[in-house]
Amino acid sequence: MVILAAFFLPPVTQPSDYHQFADQRIFFSIPDFFNVISNLAIFISGLTGLWFLVRLSRSSVRNQVFIETAECWPYWILFLSVVMAAVGSTYYHWSPDNDGLVWDRIPIALGIMALLSAVLTERIGAQVGVWSLPFLTVLGLASVVYWYWTEQMGVGSLNFYVVSQFYSILLILLLSMLFPSRYTRGTDIYQVVALYAVAKLTEVLDAEIYSWGQIISGHTIKHLLVALAVYWIVQTLQKRRPLQERI
Repeated sequence: MVILAAFFLPPVTQPSDYHQFADQRIFFSIPDFFNVISNLAIFISGLTGLWFLVRLSRSSVRNQVFIETAECWPYWILFLSVVMAAVGSTYYHWSPDNDGLVWDRIPIALGIMALLSAVLTERIGAQVGVWSLPFLTVLGLASVVYWYWTEQMGVGSLNFYVVSQFYSILLILLLSMLFPSRYTRGTDIYQVVALYAVAKLTEVLDAEIYSWGQIISGHTIKHLLVALAVYWIVQTLQKRRPLQERI
């Protein structure tokens, strides 16, 4: 219902100065240097997650991290999306425009949907979470495609993209509060969401943060916080164990 409403509400347009980041310094012939290079942290965190899953697939203790093998699929999509987001964001910040931004936003949308699928898997049921993954993936992709299409049509509506992201995060929080995880460290999801929320705030305060000494911008801090949030997920997976009473 909320998603349908997004199509009929007045369009939320992208600010005309969206691509004008506060810190546009050039170093080593790399434009927008710090916004470009900070994607390396996101890339490493995503790669760390993928490497953990690869090693786990060859390990005899994989059922201590995933009770059912299918539960790992949302995390494969999540960490792969993170790696893709780092590459897409690097491409975008090298020469910021809407054509580059679409390759930044697609993996972000896919990653959030994959995290929602993982939460459904661990708190509602493996079958529900895994079966929802294709639908959620298509929904995330469609939200970006719709925005880009409306930009090409001269309207530029972010409604679907914003609603799908906001309500996905909200649903992750609600599920986490209402349904206990069948693994230890279930409350780690709150730290992950909090880090992402602060990252979005620093993105909004890009120029204000940069004005404090012109050392680092809010957008660069956003990249670093997102990388930390992803690494937090990796650490959670490495340390968690099944709760016997919920198996």
